Amino acid sequence: MTDEPMADDTPFLSVDLARLDRNLTAVADRARELGIDLRPHAKTHKCAQLARRQIDSGAVGLTVATIGEAEAFADALAPTVSDLFIAYPLWVTEHKGARLRSLARRTRLRLAIDSVAGARQLAAVLADVPVEVVVEVDSGQHRTGVVADKAGALARAADDLGLHVVGVFTFPGHGYGPGPARRRAADDEFEALTQAARSLRDNGIDPVVRSGGSTPTIGFASAEVLTEIRPGVYPFNDAQQLELGSCTADDVALTAIATVVHRSGTRIVIDAGSKIVGADRPAWTSGFGRLLEAPTAVVTSLSEHHAVIDFPIDHPAVLIPDPGTTVRMVPNHVCTAVNLVDELIVPMADGPADRWPVIARGANS
Repeated sequence: MTDEPMADDTPFLSVDLARLDRNLTAVADRARELGIDLRPHAKTHKCAQLARRQIDSGAVGLTVATIGEAEAFADALAPTVSDLFIAYPLWVTEHKGARLRSLARRTRLRLAIDSVAGARQLAAVLADVPVEVVVEVDSGQHRTGVVADKAGALARAADDLGLHVVGVFTFPGHGYGPGPARRRAADDEFEALTQAARSLRDNGIDPVVRSGGSTPTIGFASAEVLTEIRPGVYPFNDAQQLELGSCTADDVALTAIATVVHRSGTRIVIDAGSKIVGADRPAWTSGFGRLLEAPTAVVTSLSEHHAVIDFPIDHPAVLIPDPGTTVRMVPNHVCTAVNLVDELIVPMADGPADRWPVIARGANS
């Protein structure tokens, strides 16, 4: 079902470069159209080559999830990338503080807080270190962040501790859901950031940064409140984005190349399981992933090294792949799939496939 050159034994993760670049351009153009900054979340791809392409397409810097990811990109991309945001409220120990001080010496660094205790710890460990700080606001995901109207009091306390507070941010993660969830999450984001910005101003702090956004909510982003967006999945997209309607099959740029190892009637088994595509399956999804060329087929189960895929009973038998055929499987959650491999294979039209090391793989602390 695919003409993918088999330079590598299956399974492996493959990147369609033309689709990838088209996705990068589309989101960069969207940010420019809105007049806001694009700061993509690099936890999705963890690759220096892709980060450079994002910067070249107009991104102002990168978002990361951990100090380890920040270190990986700072080491690999200096001076190309010199602006990093660790978008999670860290609890800064002495050792983590030493790592952050080292980072701050070679890159512009932005950190997050969502409590006075966290701000106090940050100030104690990073005294006199030139980092920016933003207050995280809970806009509906209910994971981390403060209630919007409490953001100003926290910002005031952090400023009094000597931290350089520059604004607020949120993650509308509850946009990952069927039906109206994407639009509702974008509306919640707008309201939360509007209230939080007002709260900061009421406490004498100018919210220069008002950061939000996710791949599912890009289409609803509002420049009335946002100054930057931080989508992560958009370079590759995945089966979740397909089901949410935030992309089409033509926008999927990363797939697991797999081989059919068994067929019984309308059921096939391929050699790509949870150890290559991840095991994520939200309750609202139709399966454990998708076959790119057969959208009506359902990935009904995963084991560590195999996926079971059922085609509809009325599917033409001649279009069901036989053993030995290679297929392209779209992971449900591309971020976890990428973190399972050492490199991404990028077929090139004019020569051997390129190989992109996943430089921040496992950089979880």
